[in-house]
Amino acid sequence: MNMIDGVLLVVDAAEGPQAQTRFVLRKALEAGAKPIVVINKIDRDNANPKKVLDQVFDLFISLNATDEQLDFPYVFCSAKAGYAHLEIGQEGGTMDPLFDAIVRHIPPPRAKAGNGFQVLVSNLDYSDYLGRIALGKIVEGKVRVGETACCLHGDGRVTPGKVTMIYHFEGLKRIEITEAHAGDIIGITGFDDVFIGETIADAADRGALPYIPVDPPTIQMEFAVNDGPLAGLDGKLVTARHLWDRLKKEVRTNVALRIATTSDPKVFAVSGRGEMQIAILVEQMRREGHEVLVSRPEVLWKQSPEGQPLEPIEHLYAEIPKEDLGAVMENLSHRRAQITAMNHHDTQITIEAHIPMRGLIGFETDLMNMTRGMGVMSHLFHEYGGDRGEIPARKNGSLVSMENGDATSYALNLIQERGRLMVAPGDKIYKGMIVGENAREQDLPVNPCKAKHLTNMRSQGDGKGIQLNAPFKLSLERALEYIDVDEYVEATPDHLRLRKKILDGNQRKRSERARNIRFVNP
Repeated sequence: MNMIDGVLLVVDAAEGPQAQTRFVLRKALEAGAKPIVVINKIDRDNANPKKVLDQVFDLFISLNATDEQLDFPYVFCSAKAGYAHLEIGQEGGTMDPLFDAIVRHIPPPRAKAGNGFQVLVSNLDYSDYLGRIALGKIVEGKVRVGETACCLHGDGRVTPGKVTMIYHFEGLKRIEITEAHAGDIIGITGFDDVFIGETIADAADRGALPYIPVDPPTIQMEFAVNDGPLAGLDGKLVTARHLWDRLKKEVRTNVALRIATTSDPKVFAVSGRGEMQIAILVEQMRREGHEVLVSRPEVLWKQSPEGQPLEPIEHLYAEIPKEDLGAVMENLSHRRAQITAMNHHDTQITIEAHIPMRGLIGFETDLMNMTRGMGVMSHLFHEYGGDRGEIPARKNGSLVSMENGDATSYALNLIQERGRLMVAPGDKIYKGMIVGENAREQDLPVNPCKAKHLTNMRSQGDGKGIQLNAPFKLSLERALEYIDVDEYVEATPDHLRLRKKILDGNQRKRSERARNIRFVNP
């Protein structure tokens, strides 16, 4: 948001503002960006652009927009057909009215010319040939390739360097240039230890721009090599070396991520800001051909000077419909949240709360279900506070396979009386794999591969069809929230499976499930 001077708020002419529209608009208004409302898809059969424009105006009012922001310009367009109009009823044309509105209403960059330069780093990229690329906006002066410069770090350190390359952007293309001026958004190479929020300047005495720190990691998950019986059938990148190289590549551009080795050479610790961030990484790795085992998110604790455990507390922002307030408040109370503010806006309510990071695991899924997709949430790191006690987790045990083979309808029909199934007939099964959710708290070993023995005797069941309930399928994010501390999600390019960390049932009985507290290294 520090790099932009204005925004285009694109709204569907038929569907109107959605839940995510409210969130992104609030961020843009808080940053002081000039908005231009673009009503798109006006050529749809059920489009009602005038009604949608009124809904957008109501949305601005509910977000406490200023009088200047309420006087927003608007454009009606069809991106697919390639035309834009300032008024409804016109036919054909080009996109020139939209481009003219950008030139007319978006203010010039908030930057000043002069000698030397200052760049506030807002994002990072990486090149195998040039190293780390710092992306940001030139706040002051101009910069040329080959000039000496320095990186002003957030902790006060100053690292000298040299500008080896400057990139400019035209659409989605990155173009090499030799010189850039104040207000330009560029990429600079030559500083391998630069991070988001830091300043690159021509000299140290020019001073650093206000530093914007990146929130520290608050959860940790284990990434392990897939050692199950079905390993290597779907993916091609399955070894510890492949896994470690991919994680190292990720941390070059994702500064909120931390990776470390463990005592087990096949297991790596990955720390981040939330399970969603790490789930995105796992999904990218699946699409690239990796196979990986991922554990349940575990919160990173600290110790106070007196030796007491301190857990990360997050500042939660949630925007929900009024009719869902009771259910959301009850859910937050179970997660040990403390409400700090509540604001009513027409049919929406904004809730602010301080909640343990442990309580946020799985909350987004619950919020989507309780509000039928209309709830929006975000959270920022607040502080490390005292232990808020136990938070209720999953109450049901697992149905764990005790045999290898293919699942059969006959066996699953008997197992579904014990709980909910997660597999279908014909699925590959191995010992230690989770095939369903038990109706009781304990784990239950079952045999989903059992086949009906054929005899020459007639039985009452012959000829009767087996009625199986639809299997309980989990997405990657939901699976990471669902598993217990002694379980893994097995992510491959074609399958998502749940399994026990210890596949052998006898060895599993010797290990106990316990609340595991991981402390941040000082």
